[in-house]
Amino acid sequence: MHPHGPTRRLTTAQALVAFLARQYTERDGRRQRLISATWGIFGHGNVAGIGQALVEAGGGGSGDGNGGGENGDGGNGAAHRMPYLQGRNEQAMVHAAVGYARQSGRLSAHAVTTSIGPGATNLVTGAALATINRLPVLLLPGDTFATRPADPVLQQLEVPYAGDVSVNDCLRPVSRYFDRITRPEALIPAALQAMRVLADPAETGAVTLALPQDVQAEAYDWPQEFFAERDWHVRRPAPDAHELETAVRAVRSARRPLIVVGGGVRHSAAEETLAAFTAATRIPVASTQAGKGALRHDHPADVGGIGHTGTATADELARTADLVIGVGTRFSDFTTASGTLFADPAVRFLHLNITGFDAHKLAALPLVADARAGLEALTAALAGRGYRVDPAYETEYTGAKEAWEARVETSFATPDPTARPTQAQVLGLLDALVTEDDIIVNAAGSLPGDLHKLWRTRSRDQYHVEYGYSCMGYEIPAAIGVLLADGVRTPRRPVWALVGDGTYLMNPTEVVTAVQENLPLKLLILQNHGYASIGGLSESVGAEGFGTAYRRRDADGGFTGPPLPVDLAANAASLGLHVLRATTVDDLREALSEARDAEAPTCVYVETETPDTVSGPPPAQAWWDVPVAETASRPAAVKAREEYDRQVAARRRHL
Repeated sequence: MHPHGPTRRLTTAQALVAFLARQYTERDGRRQRLISATWGIFGHGNVAGIGQALVEAGGGGSGDGNGGGENGDGGNGAAHRMPYLQGRNEQAMVHAAVGYARQSGRLSAHAVTTSIGPGATNLVTGAALATINRLPVLLLPGDTFATRPADPVLQQLEVPYAGDVSVNDCLRPVSRYFDRITRPEALIPAALQAMRVLADPAETGAVTLALPQDVQAEAYDWPQEFFAERDWHVRRPAPDAHELETAVRAVRSARRPLIVVGGGVRHSAAEETLAAFTAATRIPVASTQAGKGALRHDHPADVGGIGHTGTATADELARTADLVIGVGTRFSDFTTASGTLFADPAVRFLHLNITGFDAHKLAALPLVADARAGLEALTAALAGRGYRVDPAYETEYTGAKEAWEARVETSFATPDPTARPTQAQVLGLLDALVTEDDIIVNAAGSLPGDLHKLWRTRSRDQYHVEYGYSCMGYEIPAAIGVLLADGVRTPRRPVWALVGDGTYLMNPTEVVTAVQENLPLKLLILQNHGYASIGGLSESVGAEGFGTAYRRRDADGGFTGPPLPVDLAANAASLGLHVLRATTVDDLREALSEARDAEAPTCVYVETETPDTVSGPPPAQAWWDVPVAETASRPAAVKAREEYDRQVAARRRHL
């Protein structure tokens, strides 16, 4: 008898898939699968291991049927199947898994399996995005032979000074947990550690289990208890009593407090608790990209986005705040305007965050706790002490918010319905169409800035902008992940992937997956012939827009010729999407409405007009540090450096 009782003989890959199908998270009484599906592209490094195990586990279907054999599924039917999702690009599969995890509140995640070599290294960008945004994804790259019968094998990186290094080691710095399974029995502790990290609200991110291809196919007698259903409780740590009392004193002494909310509010599902806190205190709430939507746009305390892409309302409040209360934010440089935004000489910071690492940033008074638990405790502690901001302060910020809304209306206005729309007008037409059911997915280019300033968020999960890594190519696969998280709901929620031409050309291939799975993706392509965001930045830092336009070469070798004759709408149609072309404002209004009602994956394509000072979005309301050449011969760079020196002089370290 095995010392751990009955055993089952399975390959390492079969055991891993069977184990994953029996892992659950539980929070607030809600229980769900931790790993609900596996994405995969197969090659020689995983096809005979994980690939064969997924067949055993009934992964060939969409996850709604019966299946699974004795080895992979344990004979327990559909409950322990492992659905398989077919991707086209390894990076995109990770993005789809991240979109799924975010929409699932970090309580459910996907696994991603690849072959060795380029399949594995293509995971690195997606892994970095997941870890930076604190979103769980399980990576299962194939690896070279552990037993080294053939050395090197196809696609193996040879490192003369270290025989145990493979390209998978690139994943170490972007993973929250990494292990290489060189023996079958090593999977047991590694798999348990992997689940611990994926379900940990403070440590979660990308988790990598590198799987040598020979070990994947090797059989072992596994303890039956390894395959028992296991619940991973997602904790809500409460604040320390001393830190809470210190926080209460700080709030009570503040004259002009400002709350800055980040993604931690969403991950904790703390939106209602935040609303209750603001109702009691009337403290205004500004949001980072990840935190936007924590309050509806029409909530009296919501003052919009903060920082370089923020609203004038939020940024002016930040400049005069004497207490900045961070809730679940990383305080990135876009939020702090590279250390220039919080200008009051006596400003202090109070930071409620589930990680001590983040809670201590900006020399803040730390309140280390789950966002919901921390806000509940802070609200209760203040309740008996009668704190509320001065009515004059409340009148000030609500009036400033009304003024900003007038600027939004100006940006959204379409006085000529026969004209080509600007990007802001595109957003205005979409804004007029959507309800609280719609979800907007974006990540890179000029759109995040316009969305942060202008978008009117109607529900806690409507605004899905990835700005921790701001990764071009995230939008389409992430929207697929969101649709998958929506499940089999009928009708499905409208999910919009908003991309520019630069982002579309970077990573369009997962539209094929949307077609294959018949997911009603709404893809909105804005054609502006280049990198609009970086083009504008380039002009501002003296680089004169170099290399940012998609145009033919001119006689001098530059890129100032006519726009490239690239038809992205035709490309989208060739990949299986139903395409609606829009030329004017009226065309676009009709196309967006048709796309929203469509039950099949649909693309709306529009060429946007360069905005003027009337119809364009308001400019940046705060600075962002992009170093400018200290010496230069061209006037544009010399002038840009003068402006840079003026701005950087305002930076301070909060100590």
